[in-house]
Amino acid sequence: KGVLVFPKVFKAGFGIGGEYGEGALRIKDKTVDYYNTTAASIGFQLGGQKKTIIIAFMQEDALKKFREASGWKVGVDASVAVIAIGAGGAIDTASINEPIIAFVLDQKGLMYNLTLEGSKITKMQK
Repeated sequence: KGVLVFPKVFKAGFGIGGEYGEGALRIKDKTVDYYNTTAASIGFQLGGQKKTIIIAFMQEDALKKFREASGWKVGVDASVAVIAIGAGGAIDTASINEPIIAFVLDQKGLMYNLTLEGSKITKMQK
């Protein structure tokens, strides 16, 4: 129904970390809105990384609720099933039927053991 793409999400940390990225919501091959994503983390971390996040709204109702919200926190406002890679490089397809699914990629492809829990997504005024 709709796809939210964050092509470059940067994460950096030195004890306390954070991440930020900007992206676009596409519906029927057209960009309809722009969003940013932010997250913070505490714990041992040093360095940085870049990733791509793709969130697919598989049901019209899930897309409508997302678009009507002023801010959206993953795990609070909606559950997002992150598609993971299993043993032997197989993709976990059990979550494909969920209302909202996400893919997190780095330069090598899908990333292992990731969560979007706690990520805040906010509509940008452009």
